Amino acid sequence: MDQNLRELYQEIILDHSRHPRHFGALADANHIAEGHNPLCGDRVKVYLQVDADNRITDVSFEGRGCAISVASASLMTDLLKGRSIAESEHLMGGFLQLVKGEDAPDLPPDDREQLEVMAGVSAFPMRVKCATLAWHAMKSALDSGSVAKTQ
Repeated sequence: MDQNLRELYQEIILDHSRHPRHFGALADANHIAEGHNPLCGDRVKVYLQVDADNRITDVSFEGRGCAISVASASLMTDLLKGRSIAESEHLMGGFLQLVKGEDAPDLPPDDREQLEVMAGVSAFPMRVKCATLAWHAMKSALDSGSVAKTQ
């Protein structure tokens, strides 16, 4: 990867970290899950509103963590809104491949372009857990079925 592209990716990660999209509790969420990385202290709570057609109609997150963790959660929420559960899980699979340094041939080009900013994480194996924390929480929320809102 050339230096200009690396710097652009770093700027995108910092922007998402400093100004996360879809940050905060989602009042009408019907799927919620939390994730915690005990190695570094990152915590995330993912909120999903899934309709009867198994489409994510709204998504948000809250929590605290390193720049990579927050940026990854922010990117994820940008990409998930409006997608079906199957599309979301497929997207997660491609993302996991990218951050592990693997090719993700099944990712649509538009999704790949947005997620490639996180591909550099593969050079830092300890940071892969930071990048994937929100994605695993999203998967847990979907797998657990509907949950009651907690205050």
